[in-house]
Amino acid sequence: MSEARKGLGHTSPNPAVGCVIARGGRVLGVGHHARAGGPHAEIVALRSIEPRQARGATIYVTLEPCCHHGKTPPCTDALIAARPDRVVVGARDPNPRVAGRGVRALRAAGIDVTVGVMERECREVIRGFAKWVGTGVPWVHLKLAASLDGRIATRTGASRWISSPESRRLVQQMRARADAVLVGVGTVLADDPRLTCRLPGAHPPLRVVLDRRLRTPASARVVSGPGACLLVCGRGVPSGKRRALEAAGAEVFEVPAADRGGWRALLSALGRRGMHEVLVEGGGAVAASALRSRVVNGLTFFYNPRLIGGDGLAMVGPLGVVDPKRALTVVTESWGSSGPDLVWNGVIE
Repeated sequence: MSEARKGLGHTSPNPAVGCVIARGGRVLGVGHHARAGGPHAEIVALRSIEPRQARGATIYVTLEPCCHHGKTPPCTDALIAARPDRVVVGARDPNPRVAGRGVRALRAAGIDVTVGVMERECREVIRGFAKWVGTGVPWVHLKLAASLDGRIATRTGASRWISSPESRRLVQQMRARADAVLVGVGTVLADDPRLTCRLPGAHPPLRVVLDRRLRTPASARVVSGPGACLLVCGRGVPSGKRRALEAAGAEVFEVPAADRGGWRALLSALGRRGMHEVLVEGGGAVAASALRSRVVNGLTFFYNPRLIGGDGLAMVGPLGVVDPKRALTVVTESWGSSGPDLVWNGVIE
């Protein structure tokens, strides 16, 4: 699994995949898919060993090997030529071009194939790819950091730092996985964030700002810096503002309507770019908008053990819930800790 995770954030529009070749409890070779257009994990692993070593070995791969010609030849052909005794597949490929065909090709060649080993963990790695290949839009993950009573800032708007250094390092890992990082213009005006990933070797995610009236200053750090910046605005924005921001290096994308219509237009556009995962970092109004529009798939909440009080800014803005029975229900996946913070992970099904 660790091999597959090395590719997260680098392989879109392809999935992140890892492969291990072993015999008698001894690892012979490993590989992962490092970038779109590059060799797949199985090919990298096979190239790391002598051809004769693969004969009679067991090959473990987190995702069903591809069986079609794309930018690279089918991995099933290379596996069949390597003549292993067994191939262990973590999860079937949700891509309709594969979807069981890879497993059938290997079995037809006389190779013993086992499917579904550590399937849950393997599917978590490809969650964005599975969402994208099935719907054409990316997986949306909402991240918020708050006090124990659910406040992301004091009544004056001060928010640095509510979360711990350990949690902020975890957020850098989340950014490294994402193809795009998204905030609202309020966050840009209050904090002037860079929204970059500062981990060594990480790709620069697309930085997206929801800014209906284009209030982002051309001098904002999110506009410059490594990677691209996309400002999402409404119709009727003065052309002068648009030209100034485009001259500073930003791309401006116009959406037709607020909330659901705007989210759908934006996510469809990101999907057309081959993006698998979008990390939404807030603030509260953006979080509420995404939740009201039913576009959020996963959630991570960091809770720092401090109390700010009811005059602070809520981590999620108004959702319009009247009846508690109609409140948005989420499913807990895990609880944990990060320094002094509590970390909650969940999904919306």
